[in-house]
Amino acid sequence: MSENKERKTLEERHQMSDLDRLRHSCAHVMATAILRLWPETQLAAGPPVENGFYYDMELDHRISPDDFEKIEAEMKKVVKENQTFEKELVSRNEALELAKSGRLSALSERATESTFKIDLLKDIPEEEEISLFKNGDFWDLCAGPHVPRTGNCKAFKLMSVASAFYKGDKDRPQLQRLYGTCFKNKTQLEEYLEQLEEAKKRDHRKLGRELGLFHIDEAVGQGLILWKPKGALVRRSLQDFITEELDQQGYFQVFTPHIGKLDLYRTSGHFPYYVDSQYPAIPERDEIEKLSEDGSTCSQLTNGLRDGTIEGYMLKPMNCPHHIKIYASEHRSYRDLPVRLAEFGTVYRWEQSGELGGMTRVRGFTQDDAHLFCTPDQVEKEVHGCLDLVKKVLTTLGMEDYTVRLSLRDPDSSKYVGNPENWDKAEDALRKAVIHMGVDYIEEPGEAAFYGPKIDFVVKDVIGREWQLGTVQVDYNLPERFNLSYIGSDNKPHRPVMIHRAPFGSLERFTGLLIEHFAGKFPTWLAPEQVRVLPITDGQLEYAEKTAEKLAKIGVRVVVDRSSDKVGAKIRLARLDRVPYMLVIGGREAEQDAVSVRHRDRDDLGVFPLNEFIKTIQSEIETRSL
Repeated sequence: MSENKERKTLEERHQMSDLDRLRHSCAHVMATAILRLWPETQLAAGPPVENGFYYDMELDHRISPDDFEKIEAEMKKVVKENQTFEKELVSRNEALELAKSGRLSALSERATESTFKIDLLKDIPEEEEISLFKNGDFWDLCAGPHVPRTGNCKAFKLMSVASAFYKGDKDRPQLQRLYGTCFKNKTQLEEYLEQLEEAKKRDHRKLGRELGLFHIDEAVGQGLILWKPKGALVRRSLQDFITEELDQQGYFQVFTPHIGKLDLYRTSGHFPYYVDSQYPAIPERDEIEKLSEDGSTCSQLTNGLRDGTIEGYMLKPMNCPHHIKIYASEHRSYRDLPVRLAEFGTVYRWEQSGELGGMTRVRGFTQDDAHLFCTPDQVEKEVHGCLDLVKKVLTTLGMEDYTVRLSLRDPDSSKYVGNPENWDKAEDALRKAVIHMGVDYIEEPGEAAFYGPKIDFVVKDVIGREWQLGTVQVDYNLPERFNLSYIGSDNKPHRPVMIHRAPFGSLERFTGLLIEHFAGKFPTWLAPEQVRVLPITDGQLEYAEKTAEKLAKIGVRVVVDRSSDKVGAKIRLARLDRVPYMLVIGGREAEQDAVSVRHRDRDDLGVFPLNEFIKTIQSEIETRSL
């Protein structure tokens, strides 16, 4: 990608897109309609968001989906009136007067002032000029931009209503948040609504329950996944796949504990840097007893853990500090490098309850994590190897529609640790690597991890949704913070460079995505049950059992349906369970040492000698065919 092309992409990403502008305007159309129906409504914020827009509001009437048709009808009137969006610049004091008089975020003068707009204006410097936007009789405090007229907002639909605290603060008023979406034309809107319907059918929470893959239990805790036997088989297949690749590439598998001392994470910077997204630290038992005797308060305890005067432990939020200590446990020479350490390591993050969602947003998750320690001269080659691994994972799973995102630091932010020279080296190494891949990419300043830049793969699934999956990061800072070294060819100590990589990212999230991507119809090599043997009568049960034994000996996951149901019912059940192959066995098949093969999608494939079918499915599994 040329420098000019890259710059243009960044400029476009920092501006409001045409679609966002349309949706922002449609939010004002919706607000106008709401005020016509419920004039005393107090409006807060109404921004465009991914796939639509919303408006936060306070009103006595509790909006429900039953009201959507009425609101949409009023919105259509506003659209038909084709009102012009007009911008006016006023001083902060003028805007405050309008808000206090009830003429802002309203259709006409009212007795009550615009409470939320007054609050928003107080955060703006006195000398700053304020922009207002008007359509018809509706004025609102708004930075814009908007489309020329309300008539542009024809293809819209209200989607849902929820509760939201003002400014996201639970100590502030709870508002109603009304969501909608808008597109350039009705065709695009209908395509989007069809995509949503398809997404509902593929929802991994629904399919996970129906297929017996995983369970979330309130008694265990929100965001903590219980992998059921079938789901565990999918997970094991993914782990085996990656492990084979790692063995070929010279990785060493390691295991580390689920907790560690706070000083470990203080050194790495994870504590207290990410304290709000971590589980609370726990003091050592002796410290608790001592503090109890002293009558210390919870706040004193918390402060002591944060400032280091009290020692404690925490559930690990990352695997990297543990892998660093494994590297540092031995004397290292440049001849030993690169050292590649891999682990299916479970980490823990404190996600807000409202942000949790099935397997895709959890509090405990297992990363297919690896950390590579290498010389500066080896960085480029090792990054290429990591990127090739991510590409192989995505290709094997038929997920080749992806974009590459290069996340860089923002030089003006205090978020990032380490010296600028090392950051420049790390960013340059990743930029060269992604150019070597020969794919288009976008640069995202300000999105790097606090210790280093990264490459993320953003994958589009079969119904067009985007997911951030595999990641590769170059890190000069943690080796510095932990004082890591190796002896170079000059017999002097040198600092290694650290590479973080995780092709799946999180096994929980990745599995949830795969359930939806394949609609529960996993490719044969990944399916928890690969073959189901269906004897027509009990007379074929013995041959069915022998068939299953032969398949099991070569590693095929096979089940015999021993029920007394008719074969048609057995086939329907196997299809509902998304089993790739069904082997129907009647008297003729038993006599000829054959099987009648049916596929969940391709239906009846005909009668095959058993040994021929065994060879076919063995090849399909070994090659990980789709």
